[in-house]
Amino acid sequence: MNDELIFETLNPHEDPRAAAEVIRLLRASGLGAETDIQLFVIARDARRIVACAGLADDVVKCVTIAPEYRGSSLALRLMHEVQLLAMKSGQSHLFLYTKPGNAYLFEGCGFHKLVEVMGHACLMENTPVGIRDYCDSLQAFRQEGKRIGSVVINANPFTLGHLYLVRQALRRCDWLHVFVVAEDASTMRYADRLDMVRAGLAGMARVTVHGGSRYLISRATFPGYFIKDTCIVEACSTAMDLLMFRKYIAPALGITHRFVGTEPFCELTRKYNEDMFGWLESATEDGAPIQVVEIPRLEVSGRAISASDVRRQLAQGDFAAMSTLVPATTLSHLRARYAVCFRPRVDRGAPELLEVK
Repeated sequence: MNDELIFETLNPHEDPRAAAEVIRLLRASGLGAETDIQLFVIARDARRIVACAGLADDVVKCVTIAPEYRGSSLALRLMHEVQLLAMKSGQSHLFLYTKPGNAYLFEGCGFHKLVEVMGHACLMENTPVGIRDYCDSLQAFRQEGKRIGSVVINANPFTLGHLYLVRQALRRCDWLHVFVVAEDASTMRYADRLDMVRAGLAGMARVTVHGGSRYLISRATFPGYFIKDTCIVEACSTAMDLLMFRKYIAPALGITHRFVGTEPFCELTRKYNEDMFGWLESATEDGAPIQVVEIPRLEVSGRAISASDVRRQLAQGDFAAMSTLVPATTLSHLRARYAVCFRPRVDRGAPELLEVK
């Protein structure tokens, strides 16, 4: 039967009839169709779609096979076609979401398990050395101390609120590791955000600034954060990212604490912050507990500093107002890079900043 199958690439936005058939197939398997999928690989038997696998950048998900076609080589063929499709767009390092009970199927296709939320989902990657190599690179920056802290920011842009959080965290630990989210899903480019953080923290003792990675708040570890129109994030969505941090990143650097600012504006970010306490501090096999410390957001004129306020002022060219919310280094960067050409990018529906705005 499988020899007669035809494999096709489907753009769900261009062929709504086939997309609807894929959605029905997914729902029959207890899966939903996520809105960030750019392309599907589908297998047809005659005109019927009997298998599908979605590709969102470098993440494979929404994979299913009709029950009567399971137990054959179809899964292997399907994943081979997906990887070929990804390679055409330059993506060779892939991540995959699947149900825990199906992980063994993808192990036979060259994927390796990273973390699992029991009963919900499993995150895998198609290399046995990807996470190991990343952790090895982090260990070069490991510092000794009883209290090793961490902060994760988007810095869109870097504000006095971020600077305040870093200073407050540094007072409570022997060394502080600052991570900048790498996804280019914000108004300001990742390279610019990283430059602003490094400039704002330049010369500060006992601080290491790290560029982001696919293993930390990315479309791979936390896809719900970047999906348009996502309003509510299930616990397992935040859990994947937090377990990756706890199981791999924290041990590589000896991190004992994670510092976060209070979140008065964004529901999604507030939910993520709340979930930190459960997934990082509880007893589990995924690494030693990490203490979460929440620090009240810095306020100016009775309002918590928000990067979104800075972006609005930038759009209006109000540098005087911005000077009360951002360090001089950020203000200089914004004048040089965004004063003339700034135009708000089309909103992708995701919050612009995680943990600290």
